[in-house]
Amino acid sequence: MSYAVITDNMDGRFWLGYVFVIIEGLVLVCFGWTCPISIIARKYTGSQRANFDIYLPEWLAEHTKTIYTSIMAAIVLLTIYRLL
Repeated sequence: MSYAVITDNMDGRFWLGYVFVIIEGLVLVCFGWTCPISIIARKYTGSQRANFDIYLPEWLAEHTKTIYTSIMAAIVLLTIYRLL
């Protein structure tokens, strides 16, 4: 999505990306800011680490929502700028 908004190529696939991001956000809200797949996976492990179910360093796994929300906020601001 960032490439599309930077190059001003906001076609149907771009807007579909927004739909998927909104759906993902709604799922996270419904499950208390936790991935529903992680909830299922926690039943099969005793680990409480942030990266028990993902191949990322623990510091990155702890902050993925903050990092990607910041990136998405920048994309939204660029989208608004392009539309105006």
